[in-house]
Amino acid sequence: MAARAPEGPGDTDSAALDELSRNFTYGALGVGNGSLSGAWYRRNQIHLFGVLLAILGNLVISISLNIQKYSHLRLVHQEHQRPFFRSVLWWGGILLMAVGETGNFAAYGFAPITLIAPLSCMSVTGSAIISVVFLKENLRASDLLGMTLAFAGTYLLVNFAPNITQSISARTVQYYFVGWQFLIYVILEILAFCILLYFHKRKGMKHIVILLTLVALLASLTVISGKAVSGMITFSVTDKMQLTYPIFYIMFIVMIASCVFQVKFLNQATKLYNTTTVVPVNHIFFTTSAIIAGIIFYQEFLGAAFLTVFIYLFGCFLSFLGVFLVTRSREKKHLPQSYIDFGNIPGKQMLDKIQPDSDGLSYGTLPNGSDSTKNQSGEKKEV
Repeated sequence: MAARAPEGPGDTDSAALDELSRNFTYGALGVGNGSLSGAWYRRNQIHLFGVLLAILGNLVISISLNIQKYSHLRLVHQEHQRPFFRSVLWWGGILLMAVGETGNFAAYGFAPITLIAPLSCMSVTGSAIISVVFLKENLRASDLLGMTLAFAGTYLLVNFAPNITQSISARTVQYYFVGWQFLIYVILEILAFCILLYFHKRKGMKHIVILLTLVALLASLTVISGKAVSGMITFSVTDKMQLTYPIFYIMFIVMIASCVFQVKFLNQATKLYNTTTVVPVNHIFFTTSAIIAGIIFYQEFLGAAFLTVFIYLFGCFLSFLGVFLVTRSREKKHLPQSYIDFGNIPGKQMLDKIQPDSDGLSYGTLPNGSDSTKNQSGEKKEV
Protein backbone atom coordinates (compact mmCIF):
# COMPACT_ATOMS: atom_id res chain seq x y z
CA MET A 1 0.00 0.00 0.00
CA ALA A 2 1.52 3.29 -1.11
CA ALA A 3 2.13 5.96 1.51
CA ARG A 4 -0.05 9.04 1.24
CA ALA A 5 1.84 12.23 0.49
CA PRO A 6 1.33 15.04 3.00
CA GLU A 7 -1.06 17.77 1.98
CA GLY A 8 0.49 21.08 1.03
CA PRO A 9 -1.08 24.52 1.00
CA GLY A 10 -2.26 24.01 -2.56
CA ASP A 11 -3.97 20.75 -1.70
CA THR A 12 -5.72 22.37 1.27
CA ASP A 13 -6.99 25.24 -0.89
CA SER A 14 -8.23 22.88 -3.60
CA ALA A 15 -9.98 20.75 -0.98
CA ALA A 16 -11.68 23.85 0.42
CA LEU A 17 -12.79 24.90 -3.07
CA ASP A 18 -14.15 21.41 -3.74
CA GLU A 19 -16.12 21.56 -0.51
CA LEU A 20 -17.47 24.99 -1.38
CA SER A 21 -18.59 23.79 -4.80
CA ARG A 22 -20.47 20.95 -3.13
CA ASN A 23 -22.01 23.26 -0.54
CA PHE A 24 -23.47 25.74 -3.03
CA THR A 25 -26.61 24.65 -4.87
CA TYR A 26 -28.78 26.86 -7.02
CA GLY A 27 -32.36 26.13 -8.02
CA ALA A 28 -32.84 25.69 -11.71
CA LEU A 29 -35.53 27.70 -13.41
CA GLY A 30 -38.29 25.80 -15.13
CA VAL A 31 -41.92 24.80 -15.10
CA GLY A 32 -43.34 24.38 -11.62
CA ASN A 33 -40.57 26.32 -9.91
CA GLY A 34 -42.70 29.32 -9.07
CA SER A 35 -43.40 30.73 -5.65
CA LEU A 36 -44.90 28.22 -3.22
CA SER A 37 -44.92 25.44 -5.84
CA GLY A 38 -43.90 21.90 -4.96
CA ALA A 39 -40.46 22.29 -6.56
CA TRP A 40 -39.93 25.64 -4.82
CA TYR A 41 -40.89 24.12 -1.48
CA ARG A 42 -38.60 21.10 -1.88
CA ARG A 43 -35.71 23.33 -2.91
CA ASN A 44 -36.19 25.71 0.02
CA GLN A 45 -37.16 23.37 2.86
CA ILE A 46 -34.00 24.05 4.84
CA HIS A 47 -34.42 27.82 4.32
CA LEU A 48 -38.06 27.75 5.36
CA PHE A 49 -37.09 26.00 8.57
CA GLY A 50 -34.63 28.83 9.31
CA VAL A 51 -37.30 31.41 8.42
CA LEU A 52 -39.75 29.71 10.79
CA LEU A 53 -37.18 29.77 13.59
CA ALA A 54 -36.45 33.46 12.98
CA ILE A 55 -40.12 34.48 12.86
CA LEU A 56 -40.98 32.53 16.00
CA GLY A 57 -37.89 33.91 17.75
CA ASN A 58 -38.81 37.50 16.89
CA LEU A 59 -42.42 36.97 17.99
CA VAL A 60 -41.22 35.56 21.33
CA ILE A 61 -38.96 38.62 21.70
CA SER A 62 -41.94 40.93 21.10
CA ILE A 63 -43.93 39.03 23.75
CA SER A 64 -41.05 39.33 26.21
CA LEU A 65 -40.76 43.08 25.64
CA ASN A 66 -44.45 43.59 26.35
CA ILE A 67 -44.27 41.39 29.45
CA GLN A 68 -41.39 43.49 30.77
CA LYS A 69 -43.33 46.66 29.99
CA TYR A 70 -46.40 45.30 31.76
CA SER A 71 -44.33 44.36 34.81
CA HIS A 72 -42.96 47.92 35.01
CA LEU A 73 -46.49 49.32 34.79
CA ARG A 74 -47.64 47.05 37.62
CA LEU A 75 -44.73 48.07 39.83
CA VAL A 76 -45.46 51.75 39.28
CA HIS A 77 -49.06 51.39 40.45
CA GLN A 78 -48.22 49.36 43.55
CA GLU A 79 -48.48 51.04 46.91
CA HIS A 80 -45.15 49.66 48.11
CA GLN A 81 -42.83 49.80 45.14
CA ARG A 82 -39.91 47.43 44.85
CA PRO A 83 -37.03 47.03 42.35
CA PHE A 84 -38.07 45.60 38.99
CA PHE A 85 -35.49 42.83 39.16
CA ARG A 86 -37.41 41.35 42.10
CA SER A 87 -40.47 40.83 39.94
CA VAL A 88 -41.13 37.26 38.79
CA LEU A 89 -43.03 38.61 35.79
CA TRP A 90 -40.01 40.68 34.69
CA TRP A 91 -37.71 37.67 34.91
CA GLY A 92 -40.22 35.70 32.87
CA GLY A 93 -39.89 38.33 30.15
CA ILE A 94 -36.10 38.09 30.30
CA LEU A 95 -36.31 34.29 29.97
CA LEU A 96 -38.58 34.60 26.93
CA MET A 97 -36.15 37.08 25.36
CA ALA A 98 -33.32 34.57 25.79
CA VAL A 99 -35.48 31.91 24.11
CA GLY A 100 -36.26 34.26 21.21
CA GLU A 101 -32.61 35.21 20.69
CA THR A 102 -31.70 31.52 20.74
CA GLY A 103 -34.21 30.95 17.94
CA ASN A 104 -32.66 33.76 15.91
CA PHE A 105 -29.19 32.37 16.53
CA ALA A 106 -30.22 28.88 15.41
CA ALA A 107 -31.89 30.28 12.28
CA TYR A 108 -28.52 31.48 10.94
CA GLY A 109 -27.41 27.84 10.81
CA PHE A 110 -30.17 26.94 8.32
CA ALA A 111 -30.61 30.01 6.11
CA PRO A 112 -28.53 32.86 4.63
CA ILE A 113 -27.89 36.06 6.58
CA THR A 114 -29.60 38.07 3.85
CA LEU A 115 -32.79 36.12 4.55
CA ILE A 116 -32.76 36.01 8.37
CA ALA A 117 -31.58 39.54 9.25
CA PRO A 118 -34.48 41.50 7.65
CA LEU A 119 -37.01 39.32 9.50
CA SER A 120 -36.29 41.30 12.67
CA CYS A 121 -39.13 43.56 11.52
CA MET A 122 -41.46 40.81 12.80
CA SER A 123 -40.53 41.66 16.38
CA VAL A 124 -41.57 45.30 15.83
CA THR A 125 -44.91 44.50 14.18
CA GLY A 126 -45.60 41.69 16.64
CA SER A 127 -44.92 44.00 19.57
CA ALA A 128 -47.34 46.57 18.13
CA ILE A 129 -50.11 43.96 17.80
CA ILE A 130 -49.56 42.58 21.31
CA SER A 131 -49.50 46.06 22.88
CA VAL A 132 -52.83 46.87 21.23
CA VAL A 133 -54.51 43.60 22.30
CA PHE A 134 -53.15 43.19 25.83
CA LEU A 135 -51.92 46.63 26.91
CA LYS A 136 -54.94 48.42 25.37
CA GLU A 137 -52.83 50.91 23.40
CA ASN A 138 -54.39 52.84 20.54
CA LEU A 139 -54.32 51.32 17.05
CA ARG A 140 -53.62 53.97 14.44
CA ALA A 141 -54.17 53.84 10.69
CA SER A 142 -50.41 54.17 10.21
CA ASP A 143 -49.96 51.03 12.34
CA LEU A 144 -52.20 49.00 10.02
CA LEU A 145 -50.45 50.38 6.95
CA GLY A 146 -47.02 49.70 8.46
CA MET A 147 -47.92 46.11 9.35
CA THR A 148 -49.25 45.51 5.86
CA LEU A 149 -46.08 46.85 4.26
CA ALA A 150 -43.89 44.83 6.64
CA PHE A 151 -45.76 41.60 5.83
CA ALA A 152 -45.57 42.33 2.09
CA GLY A 153 -41.85 43.02 2.37
CA THR A 154 -41.33 39.79 4.32
CA TYR A 155 -43.14 37.81 1.62
CA LEU A 156 -40.87 39.28 -1.07
CA LEU A 157 -37.77 38.65 1.07
CA VAL A 158 -38.62 35.00 1.60
CA ASN A 159 -39.34 34.43 -2.09
CA PHE A 160 -36.46 36.39 -3.60
CA ALA A 161 -33.66 35.97 -1.05
CA PRO A 162 -30.53 34.16 -2.38
CA ASN A 163 -31.56 30.66 -3.39
CA ILE A 164 -28.39 29.10 -2.05
CA THR A 165 -27.86 26.15 0.26
CA GLN A 166 -24.53 26.14 2.04
CA SER A 167 -23.19 23.85 4.76
CA ILE A 168 -21.01 25.88 7.09
CA SER A 169 -18.02 23.80 8.13
CA ALA A 170 -14.82 24.93 9.82
CA ARG A 171 -12.93 24.60 6.55
CA THR A 172 -15.48 26.79 4.79
CA VAL A 173 -15.23 29.49 7.46
CA GLN A 174 -11.43 29.41 7.31
CA TYR A 175 -11.52 29.84 3.54
CA TYR A 176 -13.79 32.87 3.80
CA PHE A 177 -11.87 34.29 6.76
CA VAL A 178 -8.63 34.69 4.79
CA GLY A 179 -10.31 35.77 1.55
CA TRP A 180 -9.28 39.11 0.09
CA GLN A 181 -12.89 40.36 0.02
CA PHE A 182 -13.27 39.95 3.75
CA LEU A 183 -9.82 41.36 4.52
CA ILE A 184 -10.58 44.56 2.59
CA TYR A 185 -13.99 44.76 4.24
CA VAL A 186 -12.54 44.37 7.74
CA ILE A 187 -9.86 47.01 7.12
CA LEU A 188 -12.44 49.53 5.88
CA GLU A 189 -14.76 48.72 8.78
CA ILE A 190 -12.00 49.16 11.36
CA LEU A 191 -11.04 52.54 9.85
CA ALA A 192 -14.66 53.72 9.86
CA PHE A 193 -15.17 52.48 13.42
CA CYS A 194 -12.02 54.26 14.69
CA ILE A 195 -13.01 57.54 12.99
CA LEU A 196 -16.52 57.46 14.44
CA LEU A 197 -15.22 56.47 17.86
CA TYR A 198 -12.79 59.41 17.77
CA PHE A 199 -15.58 61.90 17.08
CA HIS A 200 -17.77 60.24 19.72
CA LYS A 201 -15.17 60.07 22.52
CA ARG A 202 -12.80 62.96 21.80
CA LYS A 203 -15.16 65.47 20.21
CA GLY A 204 -18.17 64.56 22.34
CA MET A 205 -20.43 64.02 19.33
CA LYS A 206 -23.45 61.93 20.39
CA HIS A 207 -25.61 62.15 17.29
CA ILE A 208 -27.92 59.20 16.76
CA VAL A 209 -26.38 58.43 13.36
CA ILE A 210 -22.90 58.13 14.89
CA LEU A 211 -24.06 55.89 17.75
CA LEU A 212 -26.18 53.59 15.59
CA THR A 213 -23.50 53.39 12.89
CA LEU A 214 -21.12 52.11 15.56
CA VAL A 215 -23.79 49.57 16.52
CA ALA A 216 -24.23 48.54 12.87
CA LEU A 217 -20.49 48.07 12.31
CA LEU A 218 -20.32 45.80 15.33
CA ALA A 219 -23.52 44.03 14.28
CA SER A 220 -21.96 43.01 10.96
CA LEU A 221 -19.25 41.14 12.87
CA THR A 222 -21.91 39.66 15.14
CA VAL A 223 -23.93 38.16 12.29
CA ILE A 224 -20.82 36.88 10.50
CA SER A 225 -19.47 35.16 13.60
CA GLY A 226 -22.94 34.13 14.77
CA LYS A 227 -23.71 32.37 11.49
CA ALA A 228 -20.27 30.70 11.58
CA VAL A 229 -20.80 29.40 15.12
CA SER A 230 -24.40 28.33 14.48
CA GLY A 231 -23.48 26.74 11.16
CA MET A 232 -20.59 24.76 12.64
CA ILE A 233 -22.79 23.53 15.50
CA THR A 234 -25.46 22.46 12.99
CA PHE A 235 -22.81 20.75 10.83
CA SER A 236 -21.49 18.94 13.90
CA VAL A 237 -24.95 17.60 14.73
CA THR A 238 -25.89 16.56 11.18
CA ASP A 239 -22.56 15.49 9.68
CA LYS A 240 -19.12 15.75 11.28
CA MET A 241 -17.76 17.29 14.48
CA GLN A 242 -16.47 20.83 13.88
CA LEU A 243 -16.02 22.08 17.44
CA THR A 244 -12.41 20.91 17.63
CA TYR A 245 -11.23 23.53 15.13
CA PRO A 246 -9.69 26.76 16.51
CA ILE A 247 -11.77 28.86 14.10
CA PHE A 248 -14.90 27.89 16.03
CA TYR A 249 -13.61 29.46 19.25
CA ILE A 250 -12.23 32.49 17.42
CA MET A 251 -15.66 33.16 15.95
CA PHE A 252 -17.32 32.52 19.30
CA ILE A 253 -15.12 35.14 21.01
CA VAL A 254 -15.77 37.65 18.20
CA MET A 255 -19.51 37.05 18.53
CA ILE A 256 -19.58 37.61 22.30
CA ALA A 257 -17.28 40.68 22.24
CA SER A 258 -19.15 42.38 19.39
CA CYS A 259 -22.49 41.73 21.14
CA VAL A 260 -21.28 43.30 24.40
CA PHE A 261 -20.01 46.52 22.78
CA GLN A 262 -23.01 46.63 20.47
CA VAL A 263 -25.37 46.66 23.46
CA LYS A 264 -23.24 49.36 25.12
CA PHE A 265 -23.60 51.84 22.24
CA LEU A 266 -27.26 50.94 21.75
CA ASN A 267 -27.98 51.72 25.41
CA GLN A 268 -26.31 55.12 24.99
CA ALA A 269 -28.58 55.83 22.03
CA THR A 270 -31.73 54.84 23.93
CA LYS A 271 -30.74 57.09 26.85
CA LEU A 272 -30.24 60.13 24.63
CA TYR A 273 -33.05 59.65 22.11
CA ASN A 274 -36.64 58.49 22.05
CA THR A 275 -37.26 54.78 21.46
CA THR A 276 -39.57 55.60 18.55
CA THR A 277 -36.56 57.15 16.83
CA VAL A 278 -33.95 54.57 17.81
CA VAL A 279 -35.93 51.46 16.81
CA PRO A 280 -36.54 52.21 13.08
CA VAL A 281 -33.08 53.72 12.51
CA ASN A 282 -31.37 50.82 14.26
CA HIS A 283 -33.44 48.32 12.27
CA ILE A 284 -32.42 49.93 8.98
CA PHE A 285 -28.74 50.21 9.92
CA PHE A 286 -28.56 46.68 11.37
CA THR A 287 -30.28 45.05 8.40
CA THR A 288 -28.16 46.93 5.88
CA SER A 289 -24.90 46.00 7.62
CA ALA A 290 -26.01 42.37 7.95
CA ILE A 291 -26.89 42.14 4.25
CA ILE A 292 -23.53 43.63 3.25
CA ALA A 293 -21.74 41.22 5.58
CA GLY A 294 -23.58 38.24 4.09
CA ILE A 295 -22.79 39.35 0.55
CA ILE A 296 -19.09 39.95 1.22
CA PHE A 297 -18.18 37.16 3.65
CA TYR A 298 -20.50 34.33 2.59
CA GLN A 299 -20.98 35.52 -1.03
CA GLU A 300 -24.72 34.91 -0.76
CA PHE A 301 -25.68 36.81 -3.93
CA LEU A 302 -23.15 34.99 -6.10
CA GLY A 303 -24.82 34.22 -9.45
CA ALA A 304 -28.12 35.93 -8.57
CA ALA A 305 -30.10 37.59 -11.38
CA PHE A 306 -30.55 41.36 -11.45
CA LEU A 307 -34.35 41.14 -11.20
CA THR A 308 -34.08 38.87 -8.16
CA VAL A 309 -31.75 41.32 -6.41
CA PHE A 310 -34.01 44.26 -7.29
CA ILE A 311 -37.17 42.62 -5.91
CA TYR A 312 -35.25 41.55 -2.80
CA LEU A 313 -34.10 45.13 -2.16
CA PHE A 314 -37.65 46.35 -2.78
CA GLY A 315 -38.85 43.91 -0.11
CA CYS A 316 -36.26 45.34 2.29
CA PHE A 317 -37.51 48.84 1.52
CA LEU A 318 -41.11 47.83 2.27
CA SER A 319 -40.09 46.30 5.60
CA PHE A 320 -38.10 49.44 6.49
CA LEU A 321 -41.07 51.66 5.66
CA GLY A 322 -43.42 49.41 7.64
CA VAL A 323 -41.21 49.55 10.74
CA PHE A 324 -41.01 53.35 10.44
CA LEU A 325 -44.79 53.71 10.26
CA VAL A 326 -45.41 51.36 13.20
CA THR A 327 -42.86 53.06 15.46
CA ARG A 328 -43.68 56.60 14.38
CA SER A 329 -44.30 58.77 17.43
CA ARG A 330 -47.76 60.10 17.99
CA GLU A 331 -48.41 63.81 17.85
CA LYS A 332 -47.71 65.39 21.22
CA LYS A 333 -50.46 67.40 22.81
CA HIS A 334 -49.22 70.78 23.94
CA LEU A 335 -50.86 73.04 26.44
CA PRO A 336 -52.25 76.26 24.94
CA GLN A 337 -49.80 78.21 27.14
CA SER A 338 -46.38 76.94 28.19
CA TYR A 339 -45.91 79.69 30.77
CA ILE A 340 -47.68 81.28 33.74
CA ASP A 341 -50.02 84.09 32.73
CA PHE A 342 -50.68 86.82 35.32
CA GLY A 343 -52.60 88.99 32.88
CA ASN A 344 -55.95 88.34 34.57
CA ILE A 345 -54.86 89.42 38.06
CA PRO A 346 -56.77 92.58 39.04
CA GLY A 347 -54.56 95.62 39.02
CA LYS A 348 -51.72 93.82 37.24
CA GLN A 349 -50.82 93.86 33.62
CA MET A 350 -48.00 91.73 32.24
CA LEU A 351 -47.41 91.15 28.57
CA ASP A 352 -44.18 89.15 28.81
CA LYS A 353 -43.72 85.47 29.61
CA ILE A 354 -42.62 84.66 33.14
CA GLN A 355 -41.12 81.39 31.91
CA PRO A 356 -39.94 81.08 28.29
CA ASP A 357 -40.54 77.95 26.24
CA SER A 358 -38.40 75.01 27.32
CA ASP A 359 -37.31 74.48 23.72
CA GLY A 360 -35.85 77.96 23.43
CA LEU A 361 -32.29 79.02 24.05
CA SER A 362 -33.37 81.46 26.74
CA TYR A 363 -34.93 78.82 28.97
CA GLY A 364 -33.77 79.35 32.56
CA THR A 365 -33.03 83.09 32.15
CA LEU A 366 -35.09 86.19 32.66
CA PRO A 367 -36.98 87.70 29.71
CA ASN A 368 -34.38 90.43 29.26
CA GLY A 369 -31.57 87.83 29.20
CA SER A 370 -29.85 89.03 32.37
CA ASP A 371 -28.70 86.75 35.18
CA SER A 372 -29.35 89.17 37.97
CA THR A 373 -32.22 90.48 40.02
CA LYS A 374 -32.61 93.58 42.13
CA ASN A 375 -33.27 93.49 45.80
CA GLN A 376 -35.44 96.00 47.60
CA SER A 377 -32.57 98.45 48.03
CA GLY A 378 -32.06 98.59 44.28
CA GLU A 379 -28.75 96.73 44.32
CA LYS A 380 -28.17 93.86 41.87
CA LYS A 381 -28.05 90.42 43.32
CA GLU A 382 -26.61 87.49 41.44
CA VAL A 383 -28.94 84.51 41.05
